[in-house]
Amino acid sequence: MGSFRGHALPGCFFLTAGLWWAGRFSLRYATHRTKRLSSNSTSTRMVSLSSQRRLEVIEGSTILFFSVVGMLAEQFAPGGPHLHLYDYTEQHWDKLHNWQHATMYLFFGLAGVIGLLVHTTGAAPLALDRLMLAIAFFMEGFIFLYHLHGRAMLDVHIHQLLLYSVFGQALLSFLEVFHRGNILLELLRASLTILQGSWFWQIGFVLYPPSGAEWDLMDHNNMMFITMCYSWHLAIGSAHCQPGLLHRQLCGTIQIEEHPSHGDGTAETQRERAGVRG
Repeated sequence: MGSFRGHALPGCFFLTAGLWWAGRFSLRYATHRTKRLSSNSTSTRMVSLSSQRRLEVIEGSTILFFSVVGMLAEQFAPGGPHLHLYDYTEQHWDKLHNWQHATMYLFFGLAGVIGLLVHTTGAAPLALDRLMLAIAFFMEGFIFLYHLHGRAMLDVHIHQLLLYSVFGQALLSFLEVFHRGNILLELLRASLTILQGSWFWQIGFVLYPPSGAEWDLMDHNNMMFITMCYSWHLAIGSAHCQPGLLHRQLCGTIQIEEHPSHGDGTAETQRERAGVRG
């Protein structure tokens, strides 16, 4: 990741995942009540479960693909270690930053593999995919936490801000182990994933500006601006998850108006029948 491209790559991965989750969870939430009102048949529920399983398989495959690409890029890109962990000639570790980045990708690759096993074979508990995703996010944050020793002030600060979203994603994924399908947890995870993706791009522009105009990494005003900028990124990430909820509320209101409460209708019908019989 020691370049602009090295930060843009995970930025693209996390932005794609965050936007996918935001769209998927919002759409599922928006259509859930409509399906309940239109039909409660067993066949409808089975079709819905089958569709969800296919989406989970696609998601796991995509995460695995992104992780393999990331590991290969960290190892074999120009300047990479090419699988050499220790330089015996110079008697020191070889490009440990690349190895740390590859290790982060490794855990997300394991999360993808576990997701595929859970949703294709049924040989593992359903919640195991969320648990492995939580571990992947936690390991990313854990490695980043000890990745910043000896760096400039702004460099350390901009990476520390990243840790808020990473550990937040780990916590939310862990909570989903026990509360799977909770729309608030899912959309908040999607928001933080979008935040992480856009923030990787921001880090690339600050530390490795393509324009060549370098930031003063020891200027406190730059730290203040970056902190404020992080809040803007969070607002943008959260905004991407709101349209689905608003659409769902609108659809729910329309459905209620078109389909009055069955309980009231049944009571009125019973009263009408009682009056006829009387």
